[in-house]
Amino acid sequence: MASWKSVSTVLAKEPIGIRSAPAELIKGTSSVKFSYPAKKARFQRARVEAVTDQTARQAAVRTSQYTGKERVDILAEALPFIQRFQGKTVVVKYGGAAMKDESLKDGVIKDLVLLSCVGMKCVLVHGGGPEINQWLGKLGIEPHFKNGLRVTDAATMEVVEMVLVGKVNKSLVSLINKAGGCAVGMCGKDGKLIKARPLSDDLGFVGEITAVDTSVVKGILNSGHLPVIATVAADNDGQAYNINADTAAGEIAASLGAEKLILMTDVQGLMLDHKDSSTLVPEVNIKGVRKLIEDGIVTGGMIPKVECCVKSLAQGVHSTHIIDGRAPHSLLLEILTDEGAGTMITG
Repeated sequence: MASWKSVSTVLAKEPIGIRSAPAELIKGTSSVKFSYPAKKARFQRARVEAVTDQTARQAAVRTSQYTGKERVDILAEALPFIQRFQGKTVVVKYGGAAMKDESLKDGVIKDLVLLSCVGMKCVLVHGGGPEINQWLGKLGIEPHFKNGLRVTDAATMEVVEMVLVGKVNKSLVSLINKAGGCAVGMCGKDGKLIKARPLSDDLGFVGEITAVDTSVVKGILNSGHLPVIATVAADNDGQAYNINADTAAGEIAASLGAEKLILMTDVQGLMLDHKDSSTLVPEVNIKGVRKLIEDGIVTGGMIPKVECCVKSLAQGVHSTHIIDGRAPHSLLLEILTDEGAGTMITG
C-alpha cells in the first residue's frame, strides 16, 4: 500500500486537464474532403496538435514512478479526508518564500485547484511584501518597519495598493485559472468586505480591522468560484489602509465559520528549539500555546501568527494551522493525510 506521504506527490504530478484528441483527428482522416486549401491546412494543424497532446499524455503516464495500482490505492486512501472536508471552507493565507519561488508558487496554486475540484470551498488571502519592496525601490522610496509592521505613508500606500490589488492579485487569479480553477480577484474594499481604521498614528495608513462582511465572498464560493483576496481595506471615507495578511485571513475565516485557517509561513511550524526540526510540535491547544509564549519558546514574529490562530478559534474556526510554505505540497499533506504538516492549533 502506498504511504500517506505520497498522496500529495502523486496528485500533484498526475497530468490534469490535458485535452484528449478527437478520434476522427487521429484515424480515418483519409475520408475527409476539403473544399479549400485553407480549410485543409487548419485541419492538418489541428490533427498534429491533437496527436501531440495524446503522445504527451501517454508519455507522462509511462514515465510515472507509480504503477496504476499504486495511484488507485493512494486516491482510495485520500477518500475519507475528501469526504470529511467536502463542502467545508478552508481559508489559506499565502505569502513569504512560497510566493517568491515560482516552482513553489506553481505547487500551491495546483494544490488549491485540486482541493477545489474535490469539493472544498477554498479562499486565498495573500500579502506581497517582497514585491512591494521591489516596486518601492524602483520608485526610490525606502521601506521602513516598526515592530514588524510596514510604516505606510501616502506614497507608500499608493504603491501597496497598486502592487497588491493590481499586480499580485491578478497574477494569482491568472495562475489559478490557467491551472483549471475559476478564481475571482478582489480586495477588502470590494463589497465592503473589510472596514478599517488607523492602527497607530506613527504607522501611517496601516489599518486595524473594525468590521468584516463576507456576504460577497459567500456568494462567490456558492457559485463554485475561488476568491483571491488582497489585504487592502478602507474606512468609511474611502481612505485605503494596508492590513496585515495574517490578521485579515483570521477575521475572514471567523466570519465564514471556516473549518480550517491555514497560515503558510517560512518556518516548519512551532518548534521547541527553532534550530532543531525534530522538536516540531505537531498539535497543541490554546492553553499549550500560551504556555509556549510564557516560557519564551514562541517569540518574535511567530507570536502575532499564534495570536491570530487563537483569536480565530475563539470566534468559531474549527482548527488552525501554521505550515511551511517552502515545503512542496504542504497544503495537501495538511488536509489529506493523518500526519499533517506543521503545527495544528486547536481549541
